[in-house]
Amino acid sequence: MNVTALSILVITVTANVTIQIIQVHSYLRGRLAFLEEMLAVGSMLLLLVMFTSSALMIPSTKRYLEKKYHEMHKTALNEEQVDTGRVSADKLRVLIKKYWVMAETSSPQFVIARSVTCTTSGAVSLIVALVLLEAEIRLAMKCMILEKSISNYGWSTKLILLSQTIGVIVGTIAPASRWFIAVNFRSKNESGKSIRSAFTVEGYWTQKMVDWRQGSISFQIRHLKSRKFLHNLRRRFLKLCISVQYFIVLASKMLLLVSVCITSPVISCINYARVLKKQKRISHCVSRDYATADPELDVRHYVMLLEGEQELPTETLENICKEVDEVIRKGKIKKPESLLKLLEKSGSFNGVTEFDSRDSQELPYCWSLPVVTLTSIALALPNIEKHKSELLLSSVTEGLYFVKLVDKTLDKKGRLANVRTAADVVFVGVELYHKWQDKDLHETSLKGKNADEILQQLRDKAEKTVVEFRRDARDCLMKNPLNWPAKVIAANSMYRISRTILLNRTAETDDELFEQLSVMIADIMAACFTNLGHVITMKCHCNAIEEREKSVRKAALLLGETEEIFALLCQRELPLSAPNRAASIEEWRALIDQEKNKINTDFSSKSNIETGTKVEGL
Repeated sequence: MNVTALSILVITVTANVTIQIIQVHSYLRGRLAFLEEMLAVGSMLLLLVMFTSSALMIPSTKRYLEKKYHEMHKTALNEEQVDTGRVSADKLRVLIKKYWVMAETSSPQFVIARSVTCTTSGAVSLIVALVLLEAEIRLAMKCMILEKSISNYGWSTKLILLSQTIGVIVGTIAPASRWFIAVNFRSKNESGKSIRSAFTVEGYWTQKMVDWRQGSISFQIRHLKSRKFLHNLRRRFLKLCISVQYFIVLASKMLLLVSVCITSPVISCINYARVLKKQKRISHCVSRDYATADPELDVRHYVMLLEGEQELPTETLENICKEVDEVIRKGKIKKPESLLKLLEKSGSFNGVTEFDSRDSQELPYCWSLPVVTLTSIALALPNIEKHKSELLLSSVTEGLYFVKLVDKTLDKKGRLANVRTAADVVFVGVELYHKWQDKDLHETSLKGKNADEILQQLRDKAEKTVVEFRRDARDCLMKNPLNWPAKVIAANSMYRISRTILLNRTAETDDELFEQLSVMIADIMAACFTNLGHVITMKCHCNAIEEREKSVRKAALLLGETEEIFALLCQRELPLSAPNRAASIEEWRALIDQEKNKINTDFSSKSNIETGTKVEGL
């Protein structure tokens, strides 16, 4: 559709301009820039043909690169499985660079940009720009068009001429630079193989038209002779198109080869001067050859090349990797300062199991729901300094961005969607209005005599909400707690957590309870953040070619933002023997209970053995 629309536009403009040029030429019995104008119009049509030629090869190259991407993806997955060590920021950085190179080099835009037709279009654009510039200089010198004007529009014609000249120059920079880069690279790597490839047309250039030619007609015609006639007519037309495609590709390759032969002496001198300058500047440094500097960072095997395509220049590969480093650096600038201070309070992961006594297991938690519930309780406590409450709220706000990201990424089937919505709704009220379900937490903290009284108020309000809902619910869907409204899910969480705190409270003062709740929140967040490596990896594994580059970019930005969190967590020992099995908070709680039961069982067995040994000794 885009090619069709562009073709209609270009053909219409070409027809109008040609008619205007011919009419003015016959009226004035001559036109000073007639040849240059006709050359520009013809070049516009030539560029349209080359654009169409490039568009015809996209479907086959996309299929080829998709298959190649999946094969490389399997290779990368096998490497990830071999490396069973704990996920670190350095390992994730290497992983992101691999997938970044795969995503960048398989991008349709990048594939077209490095194709021979696109390179040739850059050369054509440069030639047209030089011709028009020559015509403009010649007319300026011959007719003094910059000093005097016979037009009724006066100075405005000079402004139009200037703006159009600037437009041509700016529009030529990008295509001409692509041509120059291609010529520069070919002049460095010219060999017998590359010369032979100049006389070869790869299959992907004509594969789509070959498929059309061999396929049947899409619409039905009952008359056999008519159907046969149309089929043969289509085959002949497509055969002609295939021949034209062959000619365009071969001509483009020949033009590139000729460009290399003509410009290679100049480019060689420029490159030699650059090498000398570089050697003087880094003579005391280690070589920066990306492919051999660090074997762990050698990503050449992950470059997506088409059939018969030469390897990318080292400079191009370095620029691709520098781009991902820049994204990671931007992420580091936005690191969560307040969150890091909160996580430093977490010495263990005990808060994952301590926030709820587990008397009621009918409604599972997501990671964010206990965090926002505990934060609501902490902000409602009396006798707490304002700056402490504000710091906690700021830390939780920063942390919830990552917690919700973990929740959403790992809950692939959307089973806990309502639970996540409940956590989101609660925190909107807490953060923006300092309220939990229309109960003003600031007012509660001022009026409350002590923490126990406030906890009882929150528990009673939550219990009332849940009981009333269960009593009035008639829909059969409401038998499943996961289908409950967000308000009821949040109330159920508040009831269970406030009840647990009341039953197991050990803090003597309100300030101690506030610190205890803060540590509990930090423990839950720290446990949740052990999944960040998995989240980043999943973002790298995005299969959709349209979303691949964007997804890997998000993974790089996330790594930069959480690099210090990884450093903090790597210093701590996980309480699970198999942390890879624990993604959700419920899995964490279950596995920790299993570990505790196993330890208790082993301790009891050891005690019984020691007791039996002592009895036998007696």
